Parts: sequence; structure tokens; C-alpha cells
Amino acid sequence: MPSSPNQRMKLLYLMKILQEQTDENHALSIAELIAALAEYDVKAERKSLYSDMDLLRQFGLNIEVRKTKSVGYYVDSRQFELPELKLLVDAVQSSRFITTRKSNELIKKLSSMASVHQARELKRQVVMAERPKPLNESIYYNIDAIHEAINGRRKIDFRYFDYDANKNRVYRKNGDEYHQTPVVLCWNDDKYYLICYSSKYDGFTHYRVDRMSHVTVCEEAADKYDKKQFNIAEHTKRVFGMYSGELVTAKLCFDNSLVNTVLDKFGSDLPLQKNGDCFEVTVYVADSPVFLSWVFQFGDKAEILAPDSLRQAMMCHIERCKEKYIIKP
Repeated sequence: MPSSPNQRMKLLYLMKILQEQTDENHALSIAELIAALAEYDVKAERKSLYSDMDLLRQFGLNIEVRKTKSVGYYVDSRQFELPELKLLVDAVQSSRFITTRKSNELIKKLSSMASVHQARELKRQVVMAERPKPLNESIYYNIDAIHEAINGRRKIDFRYFDYDANKNRVYRKNGDEYHQTPVVLCWNDDKYYLICYSSKYDGFTHYRVDRMSHVTVCEEAADKYDKKQFNIAEHTKRVFGMYSGELVTAKLCFDNSLVNTVLDKFGSDLPLQKNGDCFEVTVYVADSPVFLSWVFQFGDKAEILAPDSLRQAMMCHIERCKEKYIIKP
């Protein structure tokens, strides 16, 4: 009787079965392996399976033997261990720059790197509080195009937009394309930003990647800039919240209960000057509504000490907020 066409792939199917159906808590006996191979129309004998598993071990597959009431075989370790996959699944699920559909696709791919039994644990882990997700489905491919341009030292074209109250896109510059030199992608405050260099203004600008569309890599070479004077870590630290605004050196005072919050925002290397029940810091920030709102949330536990221009900006911010809550007779 002629053998099945699948017989030649016996070793591959055996590896597939062991990787998908076994782990340290789920082993398969020789009889179960033979039955599993039969489902792929592959015949196997007990002795040949021993030799096959030795070959897979030589190939690098970590096959272990469990001896209890019966002898079972299982893959003990994989490229990613279960705790590592759980960490990655959490990161994908909670990411605010990956759309819901893309999150589900990535989690499904990550789950395929575990056994079917472990994949169930990953699926249960996904049941968590809903987080805001972007509406821009092309962000995944935008990032790929941006990386291609950065690595190839090319410029990119793209359109930039905001959302209106109906969640419709409203393109800036009347829909005209931006023509920029991409420098680096930056993760900040749970959002993805692209930092670009403009030779026209000899400076750097920032764009939310989830607000970009129609990203294409140009043939034109990227503009040159002094890389020695551009430190990405320092640059993102200075531009607070990645919003535009005049950069100023600010002296701030906080209640001692806010030490953790301040260090989380400005970095653990930030010098703190103790002053009784408070501490003072000097930071380089953007004079913007985002920064003012961040300080404002702490009420009387935070104060801008200098410069006067920033104190005045906070006064105006407070007045605008106060006018919203005036109770009319």
C-alpha cells in the first residue's frame, strides 16, 4: 500500500504536535503521539519516534520526559516563556497607539508561540479594563514606513489631521502634504511621536503618529543636521508632554507627598532641594496649557516659583477655569 504524501514530513509534523500540544504541565505518551500523527495521515512506529525525538533534540528542541504512571514527552522551553508572553500580551492590549483590530491580531500571533493550553491562559489574561484605542488603522504601517525612511536616510511625505466632534478627520494645511526629514520615533506618555528635522527652520518638530496618514517614503535624501547636538533623551525631557510652546527654565515647589509623581514625570536623576514640608526642583519645560494643567491638578500642593511669565500664565489659566464654574443667578 503506497505511503501518504505527508509521510515525508513526519518529523515536521511531530515537531508541530509537540510545540502546539505539550508543555511542562501537559505531556503526550508515545501512543498519543502516534494517534496525533495519524490525524495528519502520517504513520509512525514506537521505535522510529524515539529516533525522531533525538533528531529534534539535536536540532535544538528541548524535549523532556515525564515519568509518572506513564511516560510522557513535552517541550520544556520555547523562544518565549509563558510569563514573557503574558507581559507582551499586556503591553499590546494596553497600548493606546495600536488599534483594537491590530491588538487582537498581534495577541493571536503571540498566542501561537505557546502551547494550546498556555494560549488559554493568555486569552483569559486579555479580559481587562477597556482602554482608549486610536481610530487610525494605518498607524501600524506608518511606523514601518517611517523606520524605512530613517534607516534609508530619506524624507517622507504625509498628511496630518485632527478629529472633529463627529470623529471625522480634519486635515491641517487644507490637506496639503508635509515634507519632512524623520529623525526618530519616540514613546512618550503612552503615545507615539515622530521627531522630524526642518532645514528651513533649523529645528525639530513633533507629530503624533496616530494623527498621520498617507505616509510615503521619498527618493529625496534626508536633510543633514548636527547629530552631536541632538540628544533624544534630553530633547523629549525638555519638551514636556510633546506639545509646542516656548521652552523655559522653571522653578517649581511641591509638597513632599508628590516626590514619586515628580520623579516619574521628570526622571529619577532630577535633583530635589528640600524645604521643610516641601521640595523644590528646576526643570526645562514648554510653556503650554498641558504643562499648566499638569501643575494645576495638584492644587495647593504645587506652585510655580519662577519665572514670572509662567506664574502669570498660570494665573490666566486659573481665571479661565474659574469663569467656567461661575454660578449665574
